Amino acid sequence: MELRFSDAQQKQENQISAIRALIAQKVDVIGVAPIVETGWDDVFREAKDAGIPIIVVDRRADVNPDLYVTLMGSDFLEEGRNAARIMAKLTNGQANIVELQGTHGSAPANDRFAGFRDILKDYPGLQIIDSQDAEFTVAKGKEVMAAFLKAHGQNITALFAHNDDMALGAIQAIEEYGLKPGVDIKIVSIDAARGAFEAMIAGKLNATVECNPLLGPEFLEMALKVANGESVPKWVPSEEGQFFASQGADQLKQILATRKY
Repeated sequence: MELRFSDAQQKQENQISAIRALIAQKVDVIGVAPIVETGWDDVFREAKDAGIPIIVVDRRADVNPDLYVTLMGSDFLEEGRNAARIMAKLTNGQANIVELQGTHGSAPANDRFAGFRDILKDYPGLQIIDSQDAEFTVAKGKEVMAAFLKAHGQNITALFAHNDDMALGAIQAIEEYGLKPGVDIKIVSIDAARGAFEAMIAGKLNATVECNPLLGPEFLEMALKVANGESVPKWVPSEEGQFFASQGADQLKQILATRKY
C-alpha cells in the first residue's frame, strides 16, 4: 500500500490540482476534505470517468452523490443545533449573542450557522446581534470579537463560535476589554479540542460540542474496502459528545488527559 499526500494550504484550487495529479497517476482511491462546499463537480466527474472512487472526508462537497462513494464525518447541522440548545440552557433563553463564523462557504460554517438558527426559532429571547466570518483561527477570532465589543460593548451577553480556536481568540479579546469570559459573556464553541478543555477548567469557556477529526484510521479501512470493491455506506457519521465547564475541573482534567487532539 502506498499513500500519496498533498497539503493544499487551505486553497481549493490547490486541492483540485492535487486531485487531477492523482487522477493522472492512476491511483486506486482518492480522499479529499473539501475546503469549501461548491466547485467540485468537474474534478469529481473527471475522477469518476477515470474509474477512481472518491471518498469525501470531514467536510461535505455539494455535488451529485453519484460522484463520490462515501462521506465520512460529522453532522455539522446537528452540531449547530446542539450548540443552540446548550446556549438556551446556559442563558435561560435570554441573551444577546454574537457569532464567530467559520470560513465562508465551508460546509461546517454553513451548517453550524443554519443549525444554530433552527433551534433559536423556539427561543425568541435569544437574539443574534452580530455575526461575522473569523476564518476558524485564533487570531481572527480575537480580531472580530474585539470589533464586536467595540460596536456593542456590554450589550453582548453570549458568544457562539463555530470552533474552539475562534473562541480562544475571543476569550483574549474579552479579557482585554475588561470582562470575564464564561461569566459576563457565556461562550459555546465547537470541536472539543484540548485548548477548549483548558479554557473550561479555567472557567473561561462554558461548553464545547465535539467535532471528532480522528478520521485517519477509518479512512484507511474505508479506502481498502472501496479498492477491493466492497459495498460501503453512503455516510459514515463520527461519534461525538458534549462537554461542559459545569462538569468540574477534576473530571475535565481526567478527560483532557485522554484527548488526542
